[in-house]
Amino acid sequence: MLVYLLRRIAQSIFVALAMMVIVFFGIYMIGNPVDILISPDATPREIEETMARFGFDQPIYIQFLTFVGNALQGDLGRSFVHGESAVTLILHYMPATLELAALGLIFSVLIGIPLGVYAGYKADRWQGRAIMTGSIFGFSLPNFWVGMLLILIFAVELRWLPSTGRGDTVDVFGIRLSIFSENGLQYMILPALTLALYKASLVTRLARAGTQEALVQDYVKFARAKGVSETRILFVHVLKNIMIPILTVLGLELGSMIAFAVVTETVFAWPGMGKLLIDSILTLDRPVIVAYLMMTVLIFIVINLVVDIVYTILDPRVRVTGGAG
Repeated sequence: MLVYLLRRIAQSIFVALAMMVIVFFGIYMIGNPVDILISPDATPREIEETMARFGFDQPIYIQFLTFVGNALQGDLGRSFVHGESAVTLILHYMPATLELAALGLIFSVLIGIPLGVYAGYKADRWQGRAIMTGSIFGFSLPNFWVGMLLILIFAVELRWLPSTGRGDTVDVFGIRLSIFSENGLQYMILPALTLALYKASLVTRLARAGTQEALVQDYVKFARAKGVSETRILFVHVLKNIMIPILTVLGLELGSMIAFAVVTETVFAWPGMGKLLIDSILTLDRPVIVAYLMMTVLIFIVINLVVDIVYTILDPRVRVTGGAG
């Protein structure tokens, strides 16, 4: 297992370095933020001074080496617009995105697993077919359209939930969180449901496929022969055995929720990293864009590494394969 973990850590480091190269050349070679930072009436001398101040007058490889050296020290530059460290700015907005993604993932599990298990159990009946037909809508409907529809129904027509903003927050170890505030939680429900719809459909299909496969196994037949109730068979014996692939996918989907919450945060005016990214793109605030992308890559890498470690705990065959490799 140690060999497997060391290999996974080495792969994670390589991915982080590769993404550092891609992010730099993908962002720093597109557009010229100086055109936005200075007045249109600026003289050529003022333009040159501004470029020198931000290091844009250096050759691209010098800029890259400077970026790598600073990044290894945890410095991804200072925001052109806000005038503060891009990492600090991202970390300030990160808790709002993380708690929204976490609640969305919880909704996905609470909705998807029961529906998927039941659909697998009733696969040949109308209940199972209805659930799978409904999951198609989860895959097909655009995220922004779902968000606006939820706002129209629950905020405008029924007036049950607020539509935009974050609501009240609670200080938890110096971090402002909405999920522990009743008012803040009300503000989180609609955007979290919007994030969860696609993921819940995915979990439903995974749980259905796993349930159908598990129901024909010998341990299920043996449990039925002993007189174990169908509910216990489904939600104890079957569920435990289908959680490994679901856990793997959920780990990856948590990363995608964090990274691609941009549309949802924009629709609901949620003050998270996604909204900050949109604002930074409009002003070509390169350090913030780069910091966002690098932080997102690191989140993906860490989540994948944690999922792999948990996977080795749940499935000993992975440890054997990893050790043999």
